[in-house]
Amino acid sequence: MKKILLLLIAISVILTSCHQKHENYVINVLETSDVHGQIFPYNFVYGDTADHSLAQVYTYVKHVRSQASEATILLDNGDIIQGDPTVYYYNFIDTTDKHLVARVFNFMGYDAATVGNHDIEAGHAVYDRLRNEFDFPWLSANAVRTDNGQPYFRPYTILKRGDIKIAILGLTTPGIPHWLPKNLYKGMVFKDMIETARYWVKYIKENENPDILIGLFHAGHDWSYGGADSSECCNENASLLIAQRIPGFDIILIGHDHDEFVTYVVNNKGDSVLVLDPASKARFISHAVITLTWDSKNKQYIKHVTGKLVATDTIKPDPGFIKEFWSDFLKIKTYISDTVGFLSQELDSRQAFFGDNAFLDLIHRVQLQVSGADISFAAPLKFNAQIPAGPVTVGEMFSLYRYENMLYTMRLKGSEIKDYLEYSYSLWLDDKPQIDGHLLEFAPDGHRLKNKYYNFDSGEGLLYSVDLTKPEGERITITGLTDGRTFDTAAYYTVAINSYRGNGGGGHLTRGAHIPQDSLSSRLIKSTDKDLRLYIMQYLEKQKVYEPTVNNNWQFVPEKLAQKLEQKDYQILFGTQK
Repeated sequence: MKKILLLLIAISVILTSCHQKHENYVINVLETSDVHGQIFPYNFVYGDTADHSLAQVYTYVKHVRSQASEATILLDNGDIIQGDPTVYYYNFIDTTDKHLVARVFNFMGYDAATVGNHDIEAGHAVYDRLRNEFDFPWLSANAVRTDNGQPYFRPYTILKRGDIKIAILGLTTPGIPHWLPKNLYKGMVFKDMIETARYWVKYIKENENPDILIGLFHAGHDWSYGGADSSECCNENASLLIAQRIPGFDIILIGHDHDEFVTYVVNNKGDSVLVLDPASKARFISHAVITLTWDSKNKQYIKHVTGKLVATDTIKPDPGFIKEFWSDFLKIKTYISDTVGFLSQELDSRQAFFGDNAFLDLIHRVQLQVSGADISFAAPLKFNAQIPAGPVTVGEMFSLYRYENMLYTMRLKGSEIKDYLEYSYSLWLDDKPQIDGHLLEFAPDGHRLKNKYYNFDSGEGLLYSVDLTKPEGERITITGLTDGRTFDTAAYYTVAINSYRGNGGGGHLTRGAHIPQDSLSSRLIKSTDKDLRLYIMQYLEKQKVYEPTVNNNWQFVPEKLAQKLEQKDYQILFGTQK
Protein backbone atom coordinates (compact mmCIF):
# COMPACT_ATOMS: atom_id res chain seq x y z
CA MET A 1 0.00 0.00 0.00
CA LYS A 2 2.86 2.35 0.86
CA LYS A 3 4.52 1.65 -2.52
CA ILE A 4 1.27 2.44 -4.33
CA LEU A 5 0.94 5.72 -2.43
CA LEU A 6 4.50 6.73 -3.27
CA LEU A 7 3.88 5.84 -6.92
CA LEU A 8 0.74 8.00 -7.01
CA ILE A 9 2.64 10.90 -5.43
CA ALA A 10 5.41 10.53 -8.01
CA ILE A 11 2.90 10.48 -10.88
CA SER A 12 1.19 13.56 -9.43
CA VAL A 13 4.54 15.41 -9.25
CA ILE A 14 5.32 14.47 -12.87
CA LEU A 15 1.91 15.56 -14.11
CA THR A 16 2.12 18.82 -12.18
CA SER A 17 5.55 19.58 -13.58
CA CYS A 18 4.28 18.87 -17.11
CA HIS A 19 1.60 21.51 -16.75
CA GLN A 20 3.72 24.19 -15.11
CA LYS A 21 4.18 27.40 -17.06
CA HIS A 22 7.39 27.48 -19.06
CA GLU A 23 9.74 30.34 -18.40
CA ASN A 24 9.23 31.90 -21.82
CA TYR A 25 7.78 31.46 -25.26
CA VAL A 26 8.49 33.08 -28.60
CA ILE A 27 5.56 33.11 -31.01
CA ASN A 28 5.87 34.34 -34.57
CA VAL A 29 2.68 35.67 -36.14
CA LEU A 30 2.78 35.95 -39.94
CA GLU A 31 0.09 37.68 -41.98
CA THR A 32 -0.72 38.03 -45.67
CA SER A 33 -3.52 40.30 -46.87
CA ASP A 34 -5.08 41.44 -50.14
CA VAL A 35 -3.15 38.85 -52.12
CA HIS A 36 -5.73 39.19 -54.93
CA GLY A 37 -4.81 35.92 -56.60
CA GLN A 38 -1.03 36.49 -56.73
CA ILE A 39 -0.32 32.83 -56.11
CA PHE A 40 2.48 32.32 -58.62
CA PRO A 41 5.59 34.47 -59.29
CA TYR A 42 4.15 35.33 -62.66
CA ASN A 43 2.04 38.08 -64.19
CA PHE A 44 -0.53 36.28 -66.31
CA VAL A 45 -1.87 39.54 -67.74
CA TYR A 46 1.45 40.68 -69.20
CA GLY A 47 3.12 37.28 -69.57
CA ASP A 48 6.12 38.10 -67.39
CA THR A 49 7.72 36.90 -64.17
CA ALA A 50 6.89 38.59 -60.87
CA ASP A 51 9.12 38.98 -57.82
CA HIS A 52 6.25 38.63 -55.35
CA SER A 53 3.75 35.81 -54.77
CA LEU A 54 2.61 33.22 -52.26
CA ALA A 55 5.46 31.03 -53.52
CA GLN A 56 7.91 33.57 -52.04
CA VAL A 57 5.78 33.91 -48.92
CA TYR A 58 5.96 30.15 -48.39
CA THR A 59 9.76 30.23 -48.50
CA TYR A 60 9.75 32.74 -45.66
CA VAL A 61 7.09 30.83 -43.72
CA LYS A 62 9.18 27.65 -43.89
CA HIS A 63 12.23 29.59 -42.70
CA VAL A 64 10.39 30.97 -39.67
CA ARG A 65 8.87 27.58 -38.87
CA SER A 66 12.32 26.01 -38.92
CA GLN A 67 13.25 27.85 -35.72
CA ALA A 68 12.78 24.88 -33.41
CA SER A 69 12.53 26.86 -30.18
CA GLU A 70 9.81 29.15 -31.53
CA ALA A 71 6.17 28.72 -32.50
CA THR A 72 4.54 30.09 -35.64
CA ILE A 73 1.02 31.19 -36.60
CA LEU A 74 0.12 31.89 -40.25
CA LEU A 75 -2.91 34.08 -41.01
CA ASP A 76 -4.53 35.65 -44.06
CA ASN A 77 -6.62 38.80 -43.95
CA GLY A 78 -8.90 38.49 -46.97
CA ASP A 79 -9.32 39.55 -50.58
CA ILE A 80 -7.66 36.47 -51.97
CA ILE A 81 -10.18 35.29 -54.62
CA GLN A 82 -10.40 38.37 -56.86
CA GLY A 83 -8.06 40.33 -59.08
CA ASP A 84 -6.14 37.77 -61.12
CA PRO A 85 -6.88 35.12 -63.77
CA THR A 86 -5.67 32.42 -61.36
CA VAL A 87 -8.66 32.87 -59.07
CA TYR A 88 -11.16 33.94 -61.73
CA TYR A 89 -10.58 30.63 -63.47
CA TYR A 90 -11.37 28.58 -60.35
CA ASN A 91 -14.20 30.90 -59.29
CA PHE A 92 -16.19 30.77 -62.52
CA ILE A 93 -14.61 28.51 -65.18
CA ASP A 94 -13.56 25.35 -63.34
CA THR A 95 -16.17 25.03 -60.60
CA THR A 96 -15.91 21.27 -60.10
CA ASP A 97 -12.30 20.73 -59.00
CA LYS A 98 -11.21 21.75 -55.52
CA HIS A 99 -10.51 25.49 -55.61
CA LEU A 100 -6.86 26.38 -56.15
CA VAL A 101 -6.89 28.84 -53.22
CA ALA A 102 -8.14 26.15 -50.85
CA ARG A 103 -5.43 23.75 -51.98
CA VAL A 104 -2.71 26.43 -51.74
CA PHE A 105 -3.75 27.69 -48.32
CA ASN A 106 -4.09 24.16 -46.96
CA PHE A 107 -0.67 23.26 -48.39
CA MET A 108 0.92 26.32 -46.77
CA GLY A 109 -0.67 25.48 -43.43
CA TYR A 110 -2.70 28.60 -42.71
CA ASP A 111 -4.19 28.58 -39.21
CA ALA A 112 -7.04 31.04 -39.87
CA ALA A 113 -8.19 33.73 -42.30
CA THR A 114 -10.66 36.60 -42.39
CA VAL A 115 -13.12 37.20 -45.21
CA GLY A 116 -12.52 40.31 -47.37
CA ASN A 117 -15.02 42.38 -49.33
CA HIS A 118 -13.67 41.11 -52.65
CA ASP A 119 -14.14 37.55 -51.42
CA ILE A 120 -17.83 38.33 -50.93
CA GLU A 121 -17.82 39.86 -54.43
CA ALA A 122 -17.31 36.39 -55.91
CA GLY A 123 -20.78 35.36 -54.69
CA HIS A 124 -22.22 32.70 -52.44
CA ALA A 125 -21.40 29.76 -54.70
CA VAL A 126 -17.69 30.62 -54.56
CA TYR A 127 -17.13 31.64 -50.95
CA ASP A 128 -19.46 28.97 -49.52
CA ARG A 129 -17.51 26.39 -51.51
CA LEU A 130 -14.18 27.72 -50.21
CA ARG A 131 -15.37 27.82 -46.62
CA ASN A 132 -16.04 24.08 -46.85
CA GLU A 133 -12.73 23.34 -48.58
CA PHE A 134 -10.43 25.21 -46.18
CA ASP A 135 -8.76 23.13 -43.46
CA PHE A 136 -8.95 26.14 -41.12
CA PRO A 137 -11.69 28.56 -40.02
CA TRP A 138 -12.69 31.52 -42.22
CA LEU A 139 -13.61 34.35 -39.86
CA SER A 140 -15.90 37.36 -39.80
CA ALA A 141 -17.71 38.20 -36.56
CA ASN A 142 -19.65 41.12 -38.04
CA ALA A 143 -21.01 39.32 -41.13
CA VAL A 144 -24.28 38.34 -39.49
CA ARG A 145 -27.08 36.09 -40.72
CA THR A 146 -30.44 37.78 -41.24
CA ASP A 147 -32.42 34.73 -40.13
CA ASN A 148 -30.97 34.18 -36.66
CA GLY A 149 -28.56 37.06 -35.94
CA GLN A 150 -25.56 34.73 -35.65
CA PRO A 151 -22.28 35.21 -37.55
CA TYR A 152 -22.39 33.70 -41.04
CA PHE A 153 -18.71 32.77 -40.73
CA ARG A 154 -16.85 31.83 -37.56
CA PRO A 155 -16.43 34.92 -35.33
CA TYR A 156 -13.15 33.80 -33.78
CA THR A 157 -10.90 30.81 -33.34
CA ILE A 158 -8.63 29.53 -30.57
CA LEU A 159 -5.11 28.28 -31.28
CA LYS A 160 -2.73 26.58 -28.85
CA ARG A 161 1.04 26.84 -28.94
CA GLY A 162 2.41 24.85 -26.02
CA ASP A 163 0.69 26.19 -22.91
CA ILE A 164 -0.23 29.43 -24.66
CA LYS A 165 -3.81 30.03 -25.72
CA ILE A 166 -4.25 32.48 -28.60
CA ALA A 167 -7.60 33.93 -29.69
CA ILE A 168 -8.02 35.30 -33.23
CA LEU A 169 -11.01 37.60 -33.82
CA GLY A 170 -11.97 38.28 -37.45
CA LEU A 171 -13.80 41.36 -38.72
CA THR A 172 -14.68 42.52 -42.26
CA THR A 173 -15.15 46.07 -43.47
CA PRO A 174 -18.89 46.86 -43.27
CA GLY A 175 -18.71 48.98 -46.43
CA ILE A 176 -19.75 46.00 -48.57
CA PRO A 177 -23.39 47.16 -49.07
CA HIS A 178 -21.99 50.36 -50.61
CA TRP A 179 -20.10 48.39 -53.27
CA LEU A 180 -21.85 45.11 -54.01
CA PRO A 181 -25.34 44.04 -55.10
CA LYS A 182 -27.41 42.35 -52.41
CA ASN A 183 -27.63 39.02 -54.19
CA LEU A 184 -23.89 38.50 -53.58
CA TYR A 185 -24.39 38.53 -49.80
CA LYS A 186 -27.99 37.34 -49.60
CA GLY A 187 -28.90 36.38 -46.03
CA MET A 188 -26.20 38.58 -44.48
CA VAL A 189 -25.83 42.04 -43.00
CA PHE A 190 -22.54 43.68 -42.00
CA LYS A 191 -22.50 45.17 -38.52
CA ASP A 192 -20.36 47.98 -37.12
CA MET A 193 -16.83 46.77 -36.45
CA ILE A 194 -16.33 48.69 -33.21
CA GLU A 195 -19.48 47.46 -31.51
CA THR A 196 -18.91 43.93 -32.78
CA ALA A 197 -15.36 43.96 -31.41
CA ARG A 198 -16.60 45.29 -28.07
CA TYR A 199 -19.05 42.38 -27.75
CA TRP A 200 -16.72 39.60 -28.86
CA VAL A 201 -13.66 40.77 -26.88
CA LYS A 202 -15.77 40.61 -23.72
CA TYR A 203 -17.15 37.22 -24.74
CA ILE A 204 -13.72 35.79 -25.55
CA LYS A 205 -12.19 37.02 -22.30
CA GLU A 206 -15.00 35.62 -20.19
CA ASN A 207 -15.34 32.30 -22.00
CA GLU A 208 -11.87 31.54 -23.32
CA ASN A 209 -9.45 33.48 -21.09
CA PRO A 210 -6.69 33.58 -23.74
CA ASP A 211 -3.09 34.54 -23.09
CA ILE A 212 -2.95 36.47 -26.39
CA LEU A 213 -5.68 38.23 -28.36
CA ILE A 214 -5.10 39.04 -32.03
CA GLY A 215 -7.41 41.08 -34.24
CA LEU A 216 -7.50 40.01 -37.88
CA PHE A 217 -9.40 42.86 -39.53
CA HIS A 218 -10.03 43.30 -43.22
CA ALA A 219 -10.25 47.08 -42.87
CA GLY A 220 -7.71 49.85 -43.28
CA HIS A 221 -6.04 52.30 -40.93
CA ASP A 222 -7.45 55.60 -42.27
CA TRP A 223 -10.84 55.93 -40.60
CA SER A 224 -11.31 59.38 -42.22
CA TYR A 225 -11.06 58.00 -45.78
CA GLY A 226 -13.70 59.50 -48.06
CA GLY A 227 -14.63 62.13 -45.47
CA ALA A 228 -15.84 59.54 -42.95
CA ASP A 229 -16.57 60.47 -39.33
CA SER A 230 -15.13 58.40 -36.49
CA SER A 231 -18.39 58.70 -34.56
CA GLU A 232 -20.60 57.33 -37.32
CA CYS A 233 -21.72 53.71 -37.55
CA CYS A 234 -20.07 51.24 -39.87
CA ASN A 235 -16.82 53.04 -40.64
CA GLU A 236 -15.13 51.32 -43.60
CA ASN A 237 -11.64 51.47 -42.03
CA ALA A 238 -12.20 51.20 -38.28
CA SER A 239 -9.09 49.19 -37.38
CA LEU A 240 -7.25 51.95 -35.50
CA LEU A 241 -10.47 53.08 -33.82
CA ILE A 242 -10.81 49.58 -32.37
CA ALA A 243 -7.15 49.59 -31.32
CA GLN A 244 -7.77 52.84 -29.45
CA ARG A 245 -11.18 52.11 -27.94
CA ILE A 246 -11.36 48.37 -27.24
CA PRO A 247 -8.71 47.20 -24.74
CA GLY A 248 -7.45 43.65 -24.79
CA PHE A 249 -5.72 43.25 -28.14
CA ASP A 250 -2.01 42.50 -28.26
CA ILE A 251 -1.79 42.75 -32.05
CA ILE A 252 -4.18 43.98 -34.71
CA LEU A 253 -3.41 42.80 -38.23
CA ILE A 254 -5.14 44.84 -40.93
CA GLY A 255 -5.57 45.11 -44.70
CA HIS A 256 -8.06 46.30 -47.33
CA ASP A 257 -6.30 49.60 -48.06
CA HIS A 258 -3.18 48.07 -49.72
CA ASP A 259 -0.90 50.25 -47.58
CA GLU A 260 2.41 49.40 -45.94
CA PHE A 261 1.77 50.25 -42.32
CA VAL A 262 3.55 49.57 -39.02
CA THR A 263 2.65 51.40 -35.85
CA TYR A 264 1.88 51.09 -32.16
CA VAL A 265 -1.41 52.46 -30.86
CA VAL A 266 -1.98 53.33 -27.21
CA ASN A 267 -5.48 52.31 -26.19
CA ASN A 268 -7.72 54.00 -23.63
CA LYS A 269 -6.21 51.92 -20.82
CA GLY A 270 -2.69 53.01 -21.67
CA ASP A 271 -1.62 49.70 -23.23
CA SER A 272 0.31 49.53 -26.49
CA VAL A 273 -1.14 47.62 -29.44
CA LEU A 274 0.95 46.67 -32.47
CA VAL A 275 -0.77 47.28 -35.84
CA LEU A 276 0.60 45.79 -39.08
CA ASP A 277 -0.60 46.06 -42.69
CA PRO A 278 1.35 44.18 -45.42
CA ALA A 279 0.03 46.09 -48.47
CA SER A 280 -1.14 43.83 -51.32
CA LYS A 281 -0.27 41.14 -53.87
CA ALA A 282 2.09 39.31 -51.45
CA ARG A 283 4.69 42.08 -51.79
CA PHE A 284 5.14 42.05 -48.02
CA ILE A 285 4.54 39.72 -45.10
CA SER A 286 3.58 41.06 -41.68
CA HIS A 287 5.82 39.47 -39.07
CA ALA A 288 5.04 40.03 -35.41
CA VAL A 289 7.07 38.43 -32.63
CA ILE A 290 5.49 37.91 -29.21
CA THR A 291 7.88 37.04 -26.41
CA LEU A 292 6.23 35.78 -23.22
CA THR A 293 8.19 35.53 -19.98
CA TRP A 294 6.55 33.92 -16.96
CA ASP A 295 6.44 36.16 -13.91
CA SER A 296 6.27 33.63 -11.06
CA LYS A 297 5.74 36.33 -8.44
CA ASN A 298 2.62 37.78 -10.05
CA LYS A 299 1.59 34.49 -11.72
CA GLN A 300 1.25 35.98 -15.19
CA TYR A 301 3.09 36.38 -18.46
CA ILE A 302 4.99 39.51 -19.29
CA LYS A 303 4.51 40.12 -23.01
CA HIS A 304 6.84 41.94 -25.36
CA VAL A 305 5.55 42.52 -28.91
CA THR A 306 7.56 43.68 -31.91
CA GLY A 307 6.73 43.75 -35.58
CA LYS A 308 7.95 44.48 -39.07
CA LEU A 309 7.07 44.07 -42.73
CA VAL A 310 9.20 41.67 -44.75
CA ALA A 311 9.55 42.40 -48.47
CA THR A 312 9.31 39.34 -50.70
CA ASP A 313 11.12 40.68 -53.77
CA THR A 314 14.47 39.27 -52.61
CA ILE A 315 13.04 35.91 -51.55
CA LYS A 316 13.20 32.97 -53.95
CA PRO A 317 10.00 31.02 -54.67
CA ASP A 318 9.78 27.72 -52.85
CA PRO A 319 10.54 24.88 -55.32
CA GLY A 320 8.16 22.49 -53.57
CA PHE A 321 5.34 25.00 -53.88
CA ILE A 322 5.97 25.44 -57.61
CA LYS A 323 6.11 21.69 -58.16
CA GLU A 324 2.90 21.08 -56.22
CA PHE A 325 0.86 23.53 -58.28
CA TRP A 326 2.66 23.38 -61.62
CA SER A 327 -0.25 21.75 -63.44
CA ASP A 328 -2.52 24.58 -62.25
CA PHE A 329 -0.03 27.12 -63.51
CA LEU A 330 -0.03 25.55 -66.97
CA LYS A 331 -3.82 25.28 -67.04
CA ILE A 332 -4.27 28.98 -66.24
CA LYS A 333 -1.56 30.02 -68.68
CA THR A 334 -3.42 28.21 -71.44
CA TYR A 335 -6.69 29.82 -70.42
CA ILE A 336 -5.39 33.40 -70.43
CA SER A 337 -3.72 32.87 -73.82
CA ASP A 338 -7.07 32.31 -75.54
CA THR A 339 -7.90 35.04 -78.07
CA VAL A 340 -11.20 36.86 -77.58
CA GLY A 341 -10.90 39.32 -80.47
CA PHE A 342 -8.64 41.66 -82.43
CA LEU A 343 -7.82 45.37 -82.19
CA SER A 344 -7.07 47.43 -85.27
CA GLN A 345 -5.01 49.82 -83.12
CA GLU A 346 -3.69 50.20 -79.56
CA LEU A 347 -5.91 50.92 -76.57
CA ASP A 348 -4.22 53.11 -73.95
CA SER A 349 -5.74 53.86 -70.53
CA ARG A 350 -3.40 56.83 -70.00
CA GLN A 351 -5.50 58.91 -72.37
CA ALA A 352 -8.48 58.56 -70.01
CA PHE A 353 -7.13 61.22 -67.65
CA PHE A 354 -7.08 63.99 -70.24
CA GLY A 355 -10.34 63.81 -72.18
CA ASP A 356 -12.63 61.54 -74.13
CA ASN A 357 -10.72 58.47 -75.27
CA ALA A 358 -10.99 55.14 -77.05
CA PHE A 359 -10.13 53.09 -73.95
CA LEU A 360 -13.18 54.20 -71.97
CA ASP A 361 -15.41 54.52 -75.04
CA LEU A 362 -15.15 50.73 -75.45
CA ILE A 363 -16.45 50.21 -71.93
CA HIS A 364 -19.20 52.81 -72.48
CA ARG A 365 -20.31 51.11 -75.70
CA VAL A 366 -20.59 47.73 -74.00
CA GLN A 367 -22.46 49.16 -71.03
CA LEU A 368 -24.95 50.96 -73.27
CA GLN A 369 -25.46 47.93 -75.51
CA VAL A 370 -25.97 45.46 -72.67
CA SER A 371 -28.20 47.76 -70.61
CA GLY A 372 -30.09 49.63 -73.32
CA ALA A 373 -29.67 52.75 -71.15
CA ASP A 374 -29.65 56.39 -72.26
CA ILE A 375 -26.40 57.29 -70.53
CA SER A 376 -23.28 55.45 -69.33
CA PHE A 377 -20.83 56.34 -66.55
CA ALA A 378 -17.41 54.67 -66.28
CA ALA A 379 -13.90 55.34 -64.96
CA PRO A 380 -10.46 53.97 -65.88
CA LEU A 381 -9.85 50.91 -63.73
CA LYS A 382 -6.21 50.67 -64.72
CA PHE A 383 -3.70 53.49 -64.36
CA ASN A 384 -1.30 52.52 -67.09
CA ALA A 385 -2.72 49.81 -69.35
CA GLN A 386 -1.68 49.55 -72.99
CA ILE A 387 -3.25 46.83 -75.13
CA PRO A 388 -1.45 46.68 -78.48
CA ALA A 389 -3.05 46.26 -81.87
CA GLY A 390 -3.63 42.66 -82.86
CA PRO A 391 -5.11 39.71 -80.99
CA VAL A 392 -6.63 40.43 -77.58
CA THR A 393 -6.25 37.64 -75.04
CA VAL A 394 -8.21 36.77 -71.94
CA GLY A 395 -5.21 37.93 -69.91
CA GLU A 396 -5.27 41.37 -71.48
CA MET A 397 -8.95 41.68 -70.58
CA PHE A 398 -7.87 41.67 -66.95
CA SER A 399 -5.74 44.70 -67.75
CA LEU A 400 -8.62 46.45 -69.45
CA TYR A 401 -11.15 45.71 -66.70
CA ARG A 402 -9.75 44.70 -63.32
CA TYR A 403 -12.81 43.98 -61.20
CA GLU A 404 -15.73 41.57 -61.24
CA ASN A 405 -18.33 44.36 -61.20
CA MET A 406 -21.87 43.68 -62.33
CA LEU A 407 -23.65 46.17 -64.61
CA TYR A 408 -26.52 48.14 -63.10
CA THR A 409 -29.22 50.08 -64.94
CA MET A 410 -30.48 52.88 -62.71
CA ARG A 411 -33.02 55.69 -62.94
CA LEU A 412 -31.59 59.19 -62.36
CA LYS A 413 -32.97 62.66 -62.75
CA GLY A 414 -31.25 65.09 -65.12
CA SER A 415 -30.18 67.35 -62.25
CA GLU A 416 -28.71 64.33 -60.44
CA ILE A 417 -26.76 63.38 -63.56
CA LYS A 418 -25.23 66.85 -63.73
CA ASP A 419 -24.39 66.80 -60.01
CA TYR A 420 -22.88 63.34 -60.42
CA LEU A 421 -20.53 64.66 -63.10
CA GLU A 422 -19.69 67.78 -61.09
CA TYR A 423 -18.65 65.57 -58.19
CA SER A 424 -16.60 63.24 -60.39
CA TYR A 425 -14.60 66.05 -61.97
CA SER A 426 -14.09 67.67 -58.54
CA LEU A 427 -12.13 64.54 -57.58
CA TRP A 428 -10.31 64.59 -60.88
CA LEU A 429 -9.27 68.19 -61.53
CA ASP A 430 -7.16 70.78 -59.79
CA ASP A 431 -9.48 73.29 -58.13
CA LYS A 432 -7.56 76.27 -59.54
CA PRO A 433 -5.90 75.31 -62.81
CA GLN A 434 -3.68 78.14 -63.99
CA ILE A 435 -1.44 78.40 -67.03
CA ASP A 436 1.54 77.40 -64.83
CA GLY A 437 -0.43 74.94 -62.70
CA HIS A 438 -2.00 71.52 -63.21
CA LEU A 439 -4.99 70.03 -64.95
CA LEU A 440 -5.19 67.11 -62.51
CA GLU A 441 -5.30 67.33 -58.73
CA PHE A 442 -2.05 66.05 -57.28
CA ALA A 443 -1.16 64.97 -53.77
CA PRO A 444 1.04 67.36 -51.74
CA ASP A 445 4.19 65.60 -52.98
CA GLY A 446 3.34 66.77 -56.52
CA HIS A 447 3.99 63.36 -58.07
CA ARG A 448 0.87 61.31 -57.29
CA LEU A 449 -2.79 61.90 -57.89
CA LYS A 450 -4.58 63.09 -54.76
CA ASN A 451 -7.68 60.95 -55.33
CA LYS A 452 -8.27 57.42 -56.60
CA TYR A 453 -8.35 57.40 -60.40
CA TYR A 454 -11.00 54.66 -60.44
CA ASN A 455 -13.41 57.36 -59.24
CA PHE A 456 -12.82 59.59 -62.30
CA ASP A 457 -16.10 58.87 -64.06
CA SER A 458 -16.86 60.34 -67.46
CA GLY A 459 -20.19 60.10 -69.26
CA GLU A 460 -21.33 58.70 -72.59
CA GLY A 461 -24.67 59.35 -74.26
CA LEU A 462 -24.35 63.01 -73.27
CA LEU A 463 -22.83 66.03 -75.01
CA TYR A 464 -21.04 68.16 -72.45
CA SER A 465 -18.04 70.32 -71.67
CA VAL A 466 -15.96 70.77 -68.52
CA ASP A 467 -14.85 74.36 -67.96
CA LEU A 468 -11.50 74.49 -66.15
CA THR A 469 -11.92 78.16 -65.27
CA LYS A 470 -15.14 77.61 -63.29
CA PRO A 471 -15.31 76.67 -59.59
CA GLU A 472 -16.32 73.21 -58.39
CA GLY A 473 -20.01 72.58 -58.91
CA GLU A 474 -20.23 74.90 -61.90
CA ARG A 475 -17.93 73.25 -64.41
CA ILE A 476 -20.32 71.01 -66.35
CA THR A 477 -22.43 72.27 -69.24
CA ILE A 478 -24.66 69.60 -70.83
CA THR A 479 -25.98 70.60 -74.26
CA GLY A 480 -27.93 67.47 -75.13
CA LEU A 481 -27.86 63.73 -75.67
CA THR A 482 -25.80 62.12 -78.41
CA ASP A 483 -28.95 60.72 -80.05
CA GLY A 484 -30.20 64.25 -80.72
CA ARG A 485 -32.60 64.64 -77.81
CA THR A 486 -32.48 67.68 -75.58
CA PHE A 487 -31.27 67.26 -72.03
CA ASP A 488 -33.77 68.19 -69.32
CA THR A 489 -32.65 68.53 -65.70
CA ALA A 490 -36.22 67.73 -64.58
CA ALA A 491 -36.56 64.57 -66.68
CA TYR A 492 -35.52 61.04 -65.69
CA TYR A 493 -33.04 58.94 -67.67
CA THR A 494 -31.76 55.37 -67.53
CA VAL A 495 -28.08 55.15 -66.65
CA ALA A 496 -25.63 52.25 -67.07
CA ILE A 497 -23.21 52.08 -64.17
CA ASN A 498 -21.12 49.40 -62.51
CA SER A 499 -22.34 47.78 -59.30
CA TYR A 500 -19.60 49.34 -57.16
CA ARG A 501 -20.72 52.80 -58.14
CA GLY A 502 -24.42 51.89 -58.13
CA ASN A 503 -24.19 50.83 -54.49
CA GLY A 504 -22.66 54.13 -53.45
CA GLY A 505 -18.96 53.38 -53.99
CA GLY A 506 -16.93 56.56 -54.45
CA GLY A 507 -19.80 58.77 -53.26
CA HIS A 508 -20.90 59.88 -56.74
CA LEU A 509 -24.53 59.02 -56.12
CA THR A 510 -24.67 59.90 -52.43
CA ARG A 511 -22.38 62.90 -51.96
CA GLY A 512 -22.52 63.96 -55.61
CA ALA A 513 -26.12 63.43 -56.74
CA HIS A 514 -27.36 63.70 -53.10
CA ILE A 515 -29.34 60.45 -53.21
CA PRO A 516 -29.63 58.92 -49.71
CA GLN A 517 -27.74 55.66 -49.35
CA ASP A 518 -30.87 53.79 -48.32
CA SER A 519 -32.67 55.05 -51.44
CA LEU A 520 -30.18 53.71 -53.99
CA SER A 521 -31.84 50.32 -54.24
CA SER A 522 -35.12 51.98 -55.24
CA ARG A 523 -33.34 53.52 -58.24
CA LEU A 524 -32.11 50.15 -59.51
CA ILE A 525 -34.01 48.93 -62.57
CA LYS A 526 -31.99 45.78 -63.27
CA SER A 527 -28.61 44.13 -62.79
CA THR A 528 -26.64 41.67 -64.87
CA ASP A 529 -25.88 38.28 -63.32
CA LYS A 530 -22.39 38.16 -64.87
CA ASP A 531 -19.43 40.51 -64.51
CA LEU A 532 -18.72 43.34 -66.94
CA ARG A 533 -15.43 41.85 -68.09
CA LEU A 534 -17.32 38.88 -69.52
CA TYR A 535 -19.64 41.16 -71.49
CA ILE A 536 -16.68 43.11 -72.88
CA MET A 537 -15.08 39.84 -73.97
CA GLN A 538 -18.30 38.73 -75.66
CA TYR A 539 -18.57 42.11 -77.40
CA LEU A 540 -15.06 41.81 -78.83
CA GLU A 541 -15.70 38.25 -79.97
CA LYS A 542 -18.71 39.40 -81.97
CA GLN A 543 -16.81 42.34 -83.47
CA LYS A 544 -14.09 40.09 -84.90
CA VAL A 545 -11.85 43.14 -85.45
CA TYR A 546 -12.62 46.07 -83.16
CA GLU A 547 -11.67 49.54 -84.37
CA PRO A 548 -11.10 51.82 -81.35
CA THR A 549 -12.72 55.19 -81.95
CA VAL A 550 -13.46 58.30 -79.95
CA ASN A 551 -16.76 60.08 -80.47
CA ASN A 552 -15.63 63.25 -78.64
CA ASN A 553 -18.92 63.70 -76.82
CA TRP A 554 -17.15 65.73 -74.11
CA GLN A 555 -14.09 67.96 -73.78
CA PHE A 556 -12.18 70.22 -71.43
CA VAL A 557 -12.46 73.96 -72.14
CA PRO A 558 -10.72 76.32 -72.77
CA GLU A 559 -8.95 73.88 -75.10
CA LYS A 560 -5.60 75.71 -75.23
CA LEU A 561 -5.31 75.80 -71.45
CA ALA A 562 -6.26 72.12 -71.22
CA GLN A 563 -3.70 71.10 -73.84
CA LYS A 564 -0.88 72.99 -72.15
CA LEU A 565 -1.62 71.57 -68.70
CA GLU A 566 -2.12 68.09 -70.14
CA GLN A 567 1.43 67.94 -71.52
CA LYS A 568 2.88 68.88 -68.16
CA ASP A 569 0.79 66.47 -66.11
CA TYR A 570 1.28 63.58 -68.54
CA GLN A 571 5.06 63.95 -68.11
CA ILE A 572 4.70 63.89 -64.30
CA LEU A 573 2.45 60.82 -64.24
CA PHE A 574 4.06 58.68 -66.89
CA GLY A 575 7.60 60.03 -67.25
CA THR A 576 7.29 60.69 -70.96
CA GLN A 577 5.82 63.18 -73.40
CA LYS A 578 2.37 62.42 -74.71
